[in-house]
Amino acid sequence: MTTLAHEPYEESAGHPEGRATHEVTNQPPPLAPYDAAEDTALLEGVRREGAGWAEEGLRRLGRRAGSAEAQEWGDLANRHAPELRTHDRYGNRVDEVDYHPSWHRLMRVAVGEGLAGAPWADDRLGAHVARTAGALVWGHTDAGHGCPTSMTYAAVPVLRRQPELAKVYEPLLTSREYDPGLRAPSGKRGLLAGMGMTEKQGGSDVRTNTTRATPTAEHGVYTLRGHKWFTSAPMCDLFLVLAQAPGGLSCFLVPRVLPDGTRNTFRIQRLKDKLGNRSNASSEPEFDGTVAWLVGPEGQGVKTIIEMVNCTRLDCVMSSATLMRKTLVEAGHHVRHRSAFGARLLDQPLMRNVLADLALESEAATALTLRLAGAADRAARGDAGEAAFRRLATAVGKYWVTKRGPAFTAEALECLGGNGYVEDSGMPRHYREAPLLSIWEGSGNVNALDVLRALRRSPAGAHALFSELALARGADARLDAAVARLESGIGEGSEYGARRLVERMALTLQASLLVRHAPPAVADAFCASRLGGDWGHSFGTLPDGADVDGVLARALPDGS
Repeated sequence: MTTLAHEPYEESAGHPEGRATHEVTNQPPPLAPYDAAEDTALLEGVRREGAGWAEEGLRRLGRRAGSAEAQEWGDLANRHAPELRTHDRYGNRVDEVDYHPSWHRLMRVAVGEGLAGAPWADDRLGAHVARTAGALVWGHTDAGHGCPTSMTYAAVPVLRRQPELAKVYEPLLTSREYDPGLRAPSGKRGLLAGMGMTEKQGGSDVRTNTTRATPTAEHGVYTLRGHKWFTSAPMCDLFLVLAQAPGGLSCFLVPRVLPDGTRNTFRIQRLKDKLGNRSNASSEPEFDGTVAWLVGPEGQGVKTIIEMVNCTRLDCVMSSATLMRKTLVEAGHHVRHRSAFGARLLDQPLMRNVLADLALESEAATALTLRLAGAADRAARGDAGEAAFRRLATAVGKYWVTKRGPAFTAEALECLGGNGYVEDSGMPRHYREAPLLSIWEGSGNVNALDVLRALRRSPAGAHALFSELALARGADARLDAAVARLESGIGEGSEYGARRLVERMALTLQASLLVRHAPPAVADAFCASRLGGDWGHSFGTLPDGADVDGVLARALPDGS
C-alpha cells in the first residue's frame, strides 16, 4: 500500500521537513521598541499645564517604557502573580508577599522617576503634572505596580495633618529610592504607603466599619482590632486605615514594622484572586492589638482621608487614559501591518472610522487627566479656585473616563481580531485591567453621588466648572448649547438621574478642552459626535463629515 503522508513536505520550496506550512506572512512585527511618550496630545498638555521642563525626561522614560525589556517586565510580573507566605520554615508568622523580580524592576524605575511621593518635595511649578505625565507613559508597561506608587503619592498630604508624623515619615515617602523589605522605617532609604478603608460588611460605606481603635496610655497611640476587606500592596511600609475610636470613625497610621524594629500585628489572611491587576497583591489583613497612631482628630476619619481619595481618584483617571493610549497604539500598529480583502486594514474606511473614534476618546481622556493634574498642582500652591475645580472635576472625570475604559479596550482588542483574544498579544491583560479603575476609589454610583454632594455643599465647585467652560464660549455652537443645557439643569440633579448629569458634565468639560487646545479636526469631530448627537452607540460611528485623516495623523503619525 502506498502512503502519501510525507509527500507534501518533500522538496517544499526549501523549507525543512515538517515546516512547509509555517512561513509567517501578513502578521505585524513586534511593536517594541517604541516611544511611549510619542503622543502629541500628551506633550502639548504637559507644556500647557506648566511642566514643559519635564519633557526631555518624559521622552527618555517613554523610550524605556516602550523597550522590549520593560515590556517583558510587565508581562512577567502579570504571568507570575504574587505569592503569600504566612509563616517561615520554622513556623514563625511572617505575613510576607513574594513578587517576581520583574515587579521590583518596574517599581525601582517608577519610584526613581518620581512617580510616587516625590512631587511633594519638589518646589517646581508643574511637579504634580510631570508626575502624572510620567505615569501616563510608564504605565505602558504594567498597571498593577501603579497602585503602591499612587497610594504613596496620596498619603503625603494626609500625613501633613499630623505634623509630628509627617516630620518622621514624609522625607522617606518622598524619596526616589525603592527599598523593599520589612524593616524599621528609620533604617530604610525610602518608604511606600498603602491604605485600608473598606470592610466586608460595608465596602464603600466606610461609616459602617467595625474595626475598633482603643486608646493606650500614650497620647495619640491606639491599638486596633478588626479585619479589612481590600488592602492592596500589603508589603508597603505603612498604611492609612479607618477605625472606630471612642469619638467616632477616625484615621490612623499603621506601620508594618514598629520604630523599635519589631513586627506590628498585620496578619494577611489571604490574597484576592482578581479578574485583573494580577501583578499587584490585594489582601485581607487582620488587626489584633495592632499599634496605630491617630491622624487628624477623632471622629473625622473620612474628612481626614478624603485628600488621599482625591489623589487616587486622579490616578484612576490617569490609569484609564493610559490604557486607552496603550491599546490604541497596539491597535494602530496592528492595522498598519495587516492586510485583508486586498488592502491594509488601516486604509479601509470603516477601520479608519473606528481608529479615529478611539483616538478622539483617548485624546479627550488625556487632556482631562492633565487638566486635573494642573489643578492639583495649583491647589497645592494655595489656589482656592483651582482647589474647588479639582474637587468637583476629579469626581466627574473619575466617573466618566473610567466608565469609557472597558468599552474602549474591547474595541481596540477587536481591531486585532482573534489575534487580540490571545494572551500573547497582551490585549486580554489590558481588557481585564480596565474595569478595576471604575471600581477602585468608589464605583460609578459612588462617584456620581459624590458629584451631587459636592454641588450641594459648595457653590464654589460649580462656579469653578462654569468659569472653566466659559473659556471656550463662542468657539463652537454645539458646545455653547451643551453648556447652556448644563447650566439650566445642574441645580435640579436627583440621585436617580445622577449618572446622566455627570456624563453631561464630563463630555462638556472634555469638549471645552479640545475646542480650546486641539486642532479643528479633533474638536469638530468630538463636538459633532459627543455633543451634537451625530454618533451611534459604539465606536466607529463618526459622521461622514468628520476629518478622520486629520484625527489619525495626529494620534498615529505613522499611520495617516
